[in-house]
Amino acid sequence: MTDNVVVLGAGYAGAGAIKSLEAELNGEASVTWISDQDYHLVLHESHRCISDPSVQHKITIPVDEIKSPGTDFVQGEVTNVDTDDRVVELADDSEVEFDYLLVAIGSRTAFFGIDGLQEHAHTLKSLDDALGIHDAVVDAYREASRSDPAQVVVGGAGLSGIQTAGEIAELRDDRSAPIDIKLVEGLDSVLPNGDPELQGALRKRLENKDVDILTGEFIGEVDEETVYVGDDTELDYDVLIWTGGITGREAIRDADVDKDERSHRIFAERDFQTDDERVFAMGDCALVDQPGDDPAPPTAQAAWQAAEVAGENLARAVRDQPLKTWTYEDRGTVVSVGEDAVAHGVSYMGFDVPIATFGGVFAENLKKAIAAKWINSITGPGQAAKAWPDM
Repeated sequence: MTDNVVVLGAGYAGAGAIKSLEAELNGEASVTWISDQDYHLVLHESHRCISDPSVQHKITIPVDEIKSPGTDFVQGEVTNVDTDDRVVELADDSEVEFDYLLVAIGSRTAFFGIDGLQEHAHTLKSLDDALGIHDAVVDAYREASRSDPAQVVVGGAGLSGIQTAGEIAELRDDRSAPIDIKLVEGLDSVLPNGDPELQGALRKRLENKDVDILTGEFIGEVDEETVYVGDDTELDYDVLIWTGGITGREAIRDADVDKDERSHRIFAERDFQTDDERVFAMGDCALVDQPGDDPAPPTAQAAWQAAEVAGENLARAVRDQPLKTWTYEDRGTVVSVGEDAVAHGVSYMGFDVPIATFGGVFAENLKKAIAAKWINSITGPGQAAKAWPDM
């Protein structure tokens, strides 16, 4: 009987693994791809939709343009993975059997038990989230005035928080809208744990866009009108966005594989195999072992790199061949702040850029090129060229 290989998720990890798996298998097994959306979202560009919703058409790629005709696609929400019976359970009560499974369903936002935060904050984990932020900001400034501007608070100054604040500033400036923007980070700097030179460059660009940065105190509580920061600071808000952390999806909470007790993310070895030899995991939903103390970072860059090896290893498992190990390679960071961008420590197309940290047109075009390269890798040059002007 032909083995059935099932891949969960259509993010960077899932879409990339499907391309790799199809190339490796050559029809030796059946492949089923499951996702709750029938498109792949270029998530690291989704923040663009906050300032310009029309960008959505350039950064959503239908799964039929990615997968081969021989791969079955099932659109559905995964509710559970039963490793004993080897079935994936879906919200419509249907089940998909598997012989080998790759879990790549991403993560959800972590709220860290902060009272009121989940009830009142927008998040940025999907296209609908980005469009929802756009609509909320527009509604808020339409009710505001120069003397009483709309108050937008962004919690968390990692990559998502910085890029969200930058896009809201871009929207404000494009429309001459009365909006005040505050970016709140509990640690002592934007992009915590980042290189100090990069942190400084990002802070400078945020401040140039009139984003008020508050660092060094954590959000402790939220109600329907106010964000309480530290012991003494109260920020009134019209729109609150939270980008402060990730945790595992509910769909895998009860799956019988070894998971981190706090984050519910799946432990996986460097070959992506879990403690169940038939189940593999990668991307944000997983803690993929790496040399040293830290797992692979939950970034698009890491998922992109890992997907090729993960797909090949699924094919190797089907053939009962030894699995390959994967080591993450940090190729640098490129961060958007509205139309501006900052790049740091970049290795691109096999070349190390000699300037450690830089901005300007080169950084902006580099970020576009990275997104276009990814789109080209899963669909081809036509879709990449179509998307380029709006990146």
